[in-house]
Amino acid sequence: MERITELAAAIDRHVAGSGVCTTAMPHVSLIRADQPSTPTPAVYEASLCLIAQGSKRVAIGDDSVVYDAAHYLLVSVDLPLVGHVIDASPDCPYLCCKIDLDPSMLSDLMVAEGGAVLQTHLPVLGVYPSDPDLIDAACRLVGLLDRPDTIRVLAPLIEREILYRLLTGPHGPMLRHLVTAGSHLNQISRAIAVIRRRFDAPIRIDEVAAEAGMSPSSLHAHFKAITRMTPLEYQKQLRLQEARRLMLVGGATAGTAGFAVGYESPSQFSREYRRLFGAPPRQDIERLHAAPSAEIAL
Repeated sequence: MERITELAAAIDRHVAGSGVCTTAMPHVSLIRADQPSTPTPAVYEASLCLIAQGSKRVAIGDDSVVYDAAHYLLVSVDLPLVGHVIDASPDCPYLCCKIDLDPSMLSDLMVAEGGAVLQTHLPVLGVYPSDPDLIDAACRLVGLLDRPDTIRVLAPLIEREILYRLLTGPHGPMLRHLVTAGSHLNQISRAIAVIRRRFDAPIRIDEVAAEAGMSPSSLHAHFKAITRMTPLEYQKQLRLQEARRLMLVGGATAGTAGFAVGYESPSQFSREYRRLFGAPPRQDIERLHAAPSAEIAL
């Protein structure tokens, strides 16, 4: 309990106001919210999310999970989720540390550790009881922000420790499949990477399937089983979320943002935007500017 309190204090020191804060460590982000947020669609990268204070709910399709200081969230592949902070206040803010999974580091660790790749039915989105060793390592990792000169040498070592503990934990079989060439999870992860790189261009399923090493029919079946949506629906989420960012952060108009992410029809863009975010583009952005702390995506 003492270490989770230390982690909360370290996060709080390095986040000014509500929102997501990148850090000098590329795989580490810190998140703070001073009030509960509204459900917000977002693509969550493959990551470990450790809450030091408060709680949050995330959903994929009809399934949802809640995590807090006593439970951590593990997302094994980039997933389109709907999340919202459910427990936060100015006096006791939501504080979270997000650590992105590095597939190459996981692969190296799997080879070094030498465990077998066992069949698994574990979900790619899971909540697990808090692990004191993970909390301790995360506390040391975030603590490096107080000593920036140590980050370059020590951060990779602590990240490697965290990934090792995940690989040897209850979700180890899932992570082994993620980095094992030829497994369906590895193939879908590759397909997701292709779609994310080319989200603003017309999608060709046969090309995505070929790059993932699958047939188009197998890609469709396994993609939907893992992400709860088709590749085209996944691309649509990416486009709409990037358009929202362009309008919110870059000041783009709805027409400019829609065109930038690949939409040729303004009416189709507005219609699909409203379906995902609950309001037309202009109204949604005005709402976000009026209450920016209400939307915490991660």
